[in-house]
Amino acid sequence: MSADDIVQVAEIERESFSAMWPPTAYRRELTNQIARYTVITTPAEEADAQPAGGLWSTLRRIVGSDDSASGERLLGFIGIWLMVGEAHIVTVAVREAYRRMGIGERLVITAIEQARGYDQECVTLEVRASNAAAQLLYEKYGFSRVGLRRRYYTDNNEDAVLMTTPDLATPVYRALFEELRGRHQQRYPDLWP
Repeated sequence: MSADDIVQVAEIERESFSAMWPPTAYRRELTNQIARYTVITTPAEEADAQPAGGLWSTLRRIVGSDDSASGERLLGFIGIWLMVGEAHIVTVAVREAYRRMGIGERLVITAIEQARGYDQECVTLEVRASNAAAQLLYEKYGFSRVGLRRRYYTDNNEDAVLMTTPDLATPVYRALFEELRGRHQQRYPDLWP
C-alpha cells in the first residue's frame, strides 16, 4: 500500500468499522513480508461524477508499491497474510456509496487468486457474528464455519466466526471458484481489466 493510500483507507474504515487500525499499522503492513494488499480504484473525477455508475476500476497490489494513488479514489481494499499453508484475510472493506456493486466479492476473488498463486492450501478469516451478509458471501465461495472466537472484537466484545475454505487445489473447489469467478465477470465486467 503506498503511503498515499492510507488516508483513503482510513476513510473507508471509518465508514465500515467501529474500531479501526491506526495509520501506523498500515505503514507497518507496507513492510510486512507476509502481507499482500489490494485496492480497487477509480479516477477521482469519475467517482465524483458517477458514484453509482459504471466502475473504471483497477486492482492494484499495494504492498511495498511505489505507485501513487494521486488522482484516484479508493473504492475498497482487502489485506491478506500469507501464513504457513494458508492465506488469512485480515481486513476487507468497501466505501459505503459503492456497496452492493460487486466490489467486495471482487476483492474476495482476488484474495483467493493470490492465495492460489502463492500455493496456499486454504483461505481463513474472522467475521463478526452479526455480519450475516458477509458470511453469506464467504459461504458462496466455499468458506465453512469452523470455530468461534468469543469476545474477539474489542469495541463491543462481539464474537467472531472463524471461517475457512476447503483445499484450494481440489478439482471440486477449483471448479466452484472458476464458475463463480466467471459469473462475477459477466455481471460486473467493469471490475475486470
